[in-house]
Amino acid sequence: MKDRYAYVALFDIADDGISISFPDLPGCLPCADTLEEAIENAREALGLHIWGLEKDGEELPAPTPFDQVKCERNQAVAVIDVFMPTFRDKLNNRFVKKTLSLPAWLADLADKDGVNCSKIFQTALMEYLGVK
Repeated sequence: MKDRYAYVALFDIADDGISISFPDLPGCLPCADTLEEAIENAREALGLHIWGLEKDGEELPAPTPFDQVKCERNQAVAVIDVFMPTFRDKLNNRFVKKTLSLPAWLADLADKDGVNCSKIFQTALMEYLGVK
């Protein structure tokens, strides 16, 4: 698993927006309304696509060299790079909902005191498991 990847993207520019494809990564197909948004969406889609391949244990294809990509008249070629530690951290730290039970009197005291039970539970569980 590498930390940085770069793949060629094709920006298909039309009157109603920009469609983006990655010739080496079928199924990675973001879109956008502006060029700035297209670059941002391409980077995010690339990171998510690579993360999914990593999670599934699939091998990533070798990137096609920039000068070997052919484009049509309404297309532009760009190299999109992504720094994966940022994506991995973001996606691995997503929150999931857990239901837990407390005695009513304890829940009432916590509510009166404005306690964030989720935060307390996270802190206690991390301490219990010895993780930070």
